[in-house]
Formats: sequence, C-alpha cells, structure tokens
Amino acid sequence: MSQAQTDAGEIPTPYFVRAERPKVVVKADLLPAVSVLSMIGLLGIPFGWLWAQIAPPQRLQVAQSGSAVPLPAETFHRFDAVVIFALIGLAAGVLTGFAVWMLRERRGPVVLVAAVLGSLLAAWLATRMGTAFAENIYTITATPRIGDLLARPPNLESGWVIIAQPLTTALTYGMLAAWNGMDDLGRRLG
Repeated sequence: MSQAQTDAGEIPTPYFVRAERPKVVVKADLLPAVSVLSMIGLLGIPFGWLWAQIAPPQRLQVAQSGSAVPLPAETFHRFDAVVIFALIGLAAGVLTGFAVWMLRERRGPVVLVAAVLGSLLAAWLATRMGTAFAENIYTITATPRIGDLLARPPNLESGWVIIAQPLTTALTYGMLAAWNGMDDLGRRLG
C-alpha cells in the first residue's frame, strides 16, 4: 500500500521522520566525563603560568616617606592583568569546547557538563597558580632605597574572570551541536 492509499484514519509520516529518538547515554559516559573534567581542570596550571609570563607588573617608585608610589600610567596594568586573563580564558574555552566536541563517541550533555565544570576548575586553578607564579617572578630580593623602582606582581582584582572559560566552552560546544543537527549528535560512526 502506498502513502496515497493509506486508510482514512492513518496520517502518513514523511520518510525523514524517525520513529524513535536516541536516548541520552548517562551510565556509559560517566567515567569518560570524569576523565574529561580532571584533564581539563589540570590545564589550569599551564594557563596560570602563561598568564604570569604575559601580564605586566605595576612599576612603583620608593618615595621619601618610604612607601611605594605607582608611576604615572602604571595603574592601567591592574586592568591589563584582568583583561589578559579573560582573553586567555576565552581562547582556552573555545579550544576546550572544540576538543571535547571531537570526542565523537561521547557527545552529549554528560560530557558537556563535565567540560564546563572542568573549565571552571581550570580557571579557578589558574587564578591561584597564576598569582603564585607572578609573585615568584617579581620578588624583591634586597631592601629598597628611596628612588628605587620596584615591580608589583600582576594581580587579579576581580573574581569574575573565572567565568570566561566555562561560558566559552559551553557556547562553543552548543554552537557545534546546533550546527550538527543530527538527533544523536553524530555519535554513531557507521
């Protein structure tokens, strides 16, 4: 019987509609999701080291009173440190989202949540390790005298910078999933 000759009570279904939608796989994806979370989280250490190498210090001069006074236009480096951290986080988020999307057999919400949580852990770890690396780079070894120039290590004055990487990871992964358009996100290789 053809589609034109169906019974009056039957509604013909187009050939492109599947009768069964793929289910979300949770149990099989839990162990790979933990691996993704921990691997992405550990990337916060090199992320923090890179920030400590790039972020500029704030130059100070020792005044007559013995206190360190910032040189003119050096206070802008406080903002530079935050922006550089956010830009590194955005780049890391795009790369993370794309790399996790390339795990074709594990595509889905479980691995997406693991990638976002791993990115949040990486960004938090990068704030801690980055400031520690920066303080180690710009240590003062001798007692400063009046007129000496000092370098204050870069500092992150806002905690909001840690959301750049996880948000960009979620956005990148979501855009790739929307662009894919397949019900199973292309998990099946055949």
